[in-house]
Amino acid sequence: MKKAKFLRLIISIGISIAALGQFADAQDRAVLAQAERVTGDKFAVSTKTPKGAFVYAVRKPSADVLNAIDKGLTDLFAVARKNRYYNRLNYSDYSIFIGKADRVKDSAGQYSPDIAVGAAQYAGSIYDQGGYIYAAGMVIAFNPCAFVIAEHTKDFDRISNVVRYEGEHLVLYHNDRKRFQATADHSKGGGHPILQ
Repeated sequence: MKKAKFLRLIISIGISIAALGQFADAQDRAVLAQAERVTGDKFAVSTKTPKGAFVYAVRKPSADVLNAIDKGLTDLFAVARKNRYYNRLNYSDYSIFIGKADRVKDSAGQYSPDIAVGAAQYAGSIYDQGGYIYAAGMVIAFNPCAFVIAEHTKDFDRISNVVRYEGEHLVLYHNDRKRFQATADHSKGGGHPILQ
């Protein structure tokens, strides 16, 4: 009798784990679909940074890019702890999508790989480029923590900054909803860094 109960318990646990795995797969597919919708790219490469963040890219990212992502997350986690925020401070909490840059230079001619996204709340502002804006990065999901950045071939410090800045929105979402709401929309002013 005890053996049968134990066997049912093991089977029940196995079914629960399988269901969680299917949920995670469905959630991951939804985030992937959102990233592809926003960028128009297909993310054929998946890898991890040395510290464990998930990376999905159109092409295999260099070691410099992966290290820059880790540096950005490290800086984010340090400033989050300084502000007494402790949720979602693991590298494995983050998924970074690296899409093709829609431009590589800004209007001043400076190196600035960015992604064109619909203007939405920025319509009619100085950022509006005729129905779209150029963004260095964009949050695409809060659960799991995911955002998209553009491919870079140099200026890897810029990647670190973009990762930190997009991560600020996610840290605030999971730790301080009031501050998140006040800083989520840059169309009304304000910018990065949010956390000092």
